[in-house]
Amino acid sequence: MNGCSNIVGSDVLLYSYHRSFNGFAAKLTKDEAEKLKEKDGVVSVFLSQKRQLHTSRSWDFMGFNRKVRRSVFESDIIIGMLDTGIWPESQSFNDTKIGAIPAKWKGTCQTSANFTCNRKIIGAKYYKADGDFDPSEYKSPRDSEGHGSHTSSTAAGGLVSKASLYGLAKGTARGGVPSARIAVYKICWSLGCDDVDILAAFDDAIADGVDIISLSVGSFSPSEYFDDTIAIGAFHSMKNGILTSNSAGNSGPSLSTITNFSPWSLSVAASTIDRKFVTRVKLGNGEIYEGTSINTFDLKGKMYPFIAGAAAPNTSEGYTSDDSRFCGPGTLDETLVKGKIVFCDYTTYIEGPVEAGAVGVVVQSGRYKDYAFTYGLPLSNLNLNDGRNVLNYVNLTENPTATIFKTTVEDDQFAPFVVTFSSRGPNPATPDILKPDLTAPGVDILAAWSEAVPLTETEDDTRVVSYNIISGTSMSCPHATGAAAYVKSFHPTWSPAAIKSALMTTAFPMSSENNLEAEFAYGAGHINPAQAAQPGLVYDAGEIDYVKFLCGQGYTPKQVKLITESNFTCSEETNGTVWDLNYPSFTLSTSPGNSITRVFHRTVTNVGSPVSTYKAVVNAPPGLIIQVQPSVLSFKSLGQKLTFVVTVGAEIGNSMISGSLIWDDGVHQVRSPIVAYASLVE
Repeated sequence: MNGCSNIVGSDVLLYSYHRSFNGFAAKLTKDEAEKLKEKDGVVSVFLSQKRQLHTSRSWDFMGFNRKVRRSVFESDIIIGMLDTGIWPESQSFNDTKIGAIPAKWKGTCQTSANFTCNRKIIGAKYYKADGDFDPSEYKSPRDSEGHGSHTSSTAAGGLVSKASLYGLAKGTARGGVPSARIAVYKICWSLGCDDVDILAAFDDAIADGVDIISLSVGSFSPSEYFDDTIAIGAFHSMKNGILTSNSAGNSGPSLSTITNFSPWSLSVAASTIDRKFVTRVKLGNGEIYEGTSINTFDLKGKMYPFIAGAAAPNTSEGYTSDDSRFCGPGTLDETLVKGKIVFCDYTTYIEGPVEAGAVGVVVQSGRYKDYAFTYGLPLSNLNLNDGRNVLNYVNLTENPTATIFKTTVEDDQFAPFVVTFSSRGPNPATPDILKPDLTAPGVDILAAWSEAVPLTETEDDTRVVSYNIISGTSMSCPHATGAAAYVKSFHPTWSPAAIKSALMTTAFPMSSENNLEAEFAYGAGHINPAQAAQPGLVYDAGEIDYVKFLCGQGYTPKQVKLITESNFTCSEETNGTVWDLNYPSFTLSTSPGNSITRVFHRTVTNVGSPVSTYKAVVNAPPGLIIQVQPSVLSFKSLGQKLTFVVTVGAEIGNSMISGSLIWDDGVHQVRSPIVAYASLVE
């Protein structure tokens, strides 16, 4: 579709995608779009959607310390960050001691009066097809949100000592590959990220010569891979040897909420690290309760008058205690609240207490407490039991007082576990491909921030910080990106599938004890970057394998040919079943209460010891029967490929059963999860 100007007028054309794949974005009426669908050579026409961002200690927690073995080629690795831009002055992006820009780089830097690149940030562009800029936004690759700076520094930021958020989480901030280069593609703005801009950035990043693409963005879950802009971009990245690392989404813990699930991309869940943030509340009677938040304010132990929001309704505006107990904007009486700490029920608003002049807020809610937020005034979020006790104190004490302490950082002995907000599988498009692929740190992560945006959205909070602590699969995704870049630095010729396989098969196994959704929460397990560079065996796949998979999924030969821009034709011989896609995990599903047997064909490539013998080690809990044939793989050289067959039988009730297959040569343990579950989707 290179002749896009022949199909639509130039005045409505927004983008012409032609550097890495063919297509265009244009302003069309519904009728025009329908007519366009009928034209020869048009694969698909879909509405551009607005996507949302999935918003120090973490690398050490994974055993990936500063002294880990590094490749001499790490500085040649280029990571394409598709996000909100970057704050180039951050110390995380200092280019001191970084050599010349890699010769393979073909991109450019959109310099402006307030933005320049360097040897760390080697390229930067921004995309805004609708031309509608908010006054607070920069018409440049500069980050006015903070998110892009945070993700970029997590993946590839340099070492910055004594980084913290007002003393919290103090330590050396660093990315997974501190010597790697960053190419910035600013696709996200204050109101979100438009599909037309996302595709344009993919088109450029592929042609510019990036090695890995990182994209912490998503929203709705399309039922077709090629109605999904991110899946389309990731497919073309894969064709060009580039792995796309995607965030799983922040809609958990409900099942089937994952938003980025194409088999040719890496889908990353979010999990905790071994620290948590605790904010204590002390009452006038001496009782102390522990809540969650990231409270950077220090009241120095001073006791303040304490009032329940329900006791301070703004009656002049018609509000009652049924309204003011939630402390919503305008519901509180300023004369009763000003200068006091206020107790609120189930609120996410702090605008109400702030505008009423409160000194601090104590909240009781049933909301999950496994991650924390920063607020514009002292706040602690208590569980319902403690909240009930505190509310009784406020209501039954003649002159109640309280104080809120500055947050302290404590050990979390239960880490890692997948955080509640992290989107879960199963895969809504292809139930028998396990998603997410793995999990990585995404909770309370300290990383670089934009100095153009206040720390919180609270009115009158003018605090500006260089480093911020936030949570999201947006934070776990760049951890996986950095790990993928680390593997790529040792194995520059490896395919995206090989790198993904290395990350999945070396992941730390996790347990359903802390995550009832098991593999639907954490996939193959918790990422283990140091081990991933030496996986022993890899499950490789290329464009042809994914095309066979798509043929088997019911895409027409015409669709597949036009989508892939290849001469491949679907036929009965080439239609690949989902169970034969050379994936590093094994998944089978059936309707509740049924038994099922599936046969999986797999091929592994030897990337460990030239002469090696791997034995199959099977973990099959009751209800799962796993047979591997042959059960011994003997390799005689590097690069040698051997094929095996896994037959899985499962008696499934209304839930899931999971086991594993490990290929073990005494040095490498190449582990794949095996999941059987009852699917409600026929």
